[in-house]
Amino acid sequence: MVLLLLVQLCQNCLTMPANKYALLRYRIIDRNLRNLGKPYPSKDDLRYACEEALYGSDGDHISMSTIDKDIWAMRNEGELGYYAPIKFSKEYGGYYYEDADYTIAEVPLNSDDLHAIRAAAETLYQFKDIPLFKQFDTAIDKIMDRMKISATDSNNEAQEVIQFERFSANRGSEFLQPLFRSCSEKRVVKIKYMKFKAEVASEYVFEPYILKEYRNRWYVIGRDARSEKTRTFGLDRIVKIEELPERRDKEMTFDAQHFFKHAIGITVTSESAEEVVLVFSETFAPYILTQPIHNSQKTKWLKSGELEVTICVQITVELVATILGYGREAKVVIPNELKQRVKQELSMCLEKYNL
Repeated sequence: MVLLLLVQLCQNCLTMPANKYALLRYRIIDRNLRNLGKPYPSKDDLRYACEEALYGSDGDHISMSTIDKDIWAMRNEGELGYYAPIKFSKEYGGYYYEDADYTIAEVPLNSDDLHAIRAAAETLYQFKDIPLFKQFDTAIDKIMDRMKISATDSNNEAQEVIQFERFSANRGSEFLQPLFRSCSEKRVVKIKYMKFKAEVASEYVFEPYILKEYRNRWYVIGRDARSEKTRTFGLDRIVKIEELPERRDKEMTFDAQHFFKHAIGITVTSESAEEVVLVFSETFAPYILTQPIHNSQKTKWLKSGELEVTICVQITVELVATILGYGREAKVVIPNELKQRVKQELSMCLEKYNL
């Protein structure tokens, strides 16, 4: 589940093993030892520089013994491969590199760790406005700031090389946190739910299984205790959630992968999956090859240069909307029911423009 992975990712970043924080401190120390504008930094100077770069003005502190260990590791730790020529000048009361041209930036060491942290921070950043992640808001900003410490040139601002689609919190996102906890702890909840066309909200005793995001909307899938059927609720239509004392049956499991196996989007019906054959234009075909419509997708080039795509899915409103979204680039071959449904939708669209 994406949400669970992101929370764990955030928590892992915040409790990052000391050796990974040490990698950042080593680079800060290296930067200060090479700073010609302020040569011979003292141990206290190095400690203060690390605190400012890693924690800002938040009040977190780094001990002198930590700086001692960092300097020793940079000098002697074989796994790092530095063997940095750090010396102490009694005359100036500070540290320096015996080789003035030396820098650890030229030593290829565990750079994958830094790239992984950067990628994690970028991923988390797009979720920082969602209430569930508000508890990590400051921490995410701190991680982003730490990643601005350049591994090669400390005088340059970190260049953005990856950009996610960012979106602000949507209606219903305030229920993410309690529902996430209920899913994780197998708790039962009472949901007050307002359907789009309803005038009065309905109440459900509900056992949430999983949270799922689709097109910037969040949904919760679980078991309706009254009907004993699996249901899906849009968080934007939830009015209130009350956590109940009881918990769901521990033996009851939910296989999300199997549940959504034949689904496109969020809708899962009781109907069987069908073989759907679509034909895409030659110009649009590469997009379908590089971003498949569904996991079951199979393709075949036609003599006309078009691409035939076969998928095994349920016929749902999301499937129809997906096909309509391709416009003239796609055509339904089978089943006939789907072909007629898409044709009818296109006819109704055309009528809106017949003035």
